[in-house]
Amino acid sequence: MVEIYDISQVLREGMPVWPGDPEFQRRPVLGIPDGANSNVSAVNMGVHTGTHVDAPLHLSDAGSDIASVPLHYFIGPARVFSVSARACIRAADLSALNWKGVRRALFKTRSGLSARPGDGQYACFAPEAAEFMAGKGILLVGTEAPSVDAFESEDLPSHRALLGHGALILEGIRLDDVPPGDYELICLPLKLSGFDGSPVRAILRR
Repeated sequence: MVEIYDISQVLREGMPVWPGDPEFQRRPVLGIPDGANSNVSAVNMGVHTGTHVDAPLHLSDAGSDIASVPLHYFIGPARVFSVSARACIRAADLSALNWKGVRRALFKTRSGLSARPGDGQYACFAPEAAEFMAGKGILLVGTEAPSVDAFESEDLPSHRALLGHGALILEGIRLDDVPPGDYELICLPLKLSGFDGSPVRAILRR
C-alpha cells in the first residue's frame, strides 16, 4: 500500500505571512449565485506564501528564475530527519545524522506547527550548518520554518550558502504527522517566468 503525506499548508485568507509580504487574498470574479455560468476567482499573494520554493533569483539577480530550474530538483528521493534543536540547527546537529545517499533533506523540528513567520520562534539553520549540507551536494533542503535563516537576519547567510552551491530551499512544509525516514518528494512549482520563487503542493509518498 502506498502511503501519501500532504506536507503543504492550506492557502487561505488570514494565514500568517512574512512581515511585509502581501496578505493572501481571494477575490470572486464571477459567481453562479449572481447569474454567471461558472465560478471564477482571482488571487493575490506573494510567491513566498505558505509552502514554497526559493529560486536562485531570490538572492541574486544573476540567478535562475523558478521557471528555469530543472524539474529533477523537485521530484525524487528525500529523507526526513528529526532534530531536537528549537532555536538553531548547527553543523554538530547534522554531523550525527545518516547522510548516505541523501539528495533531498527535509527537517522535522520541535517547533513544528508553531513555526510562524511573524514571531521568529522557529528552528533556523546556522550558516555552518548550511555550508555542511552544501558541501554534501544536496539538491534541496526543506524546513517547517518560514525561513532557513533567523528571523532577525539581514544578510541571509544560510540562504546564500545553499542557493550559492546549487541547493534549492523548500520552506513552510508541515511534517508533524510524518515519521522520519526515506520517501519520494514531489513539490512542483508553478512555471512563473522571471519569479524568485513559487508556492508548491508538496507531498511525500512511499
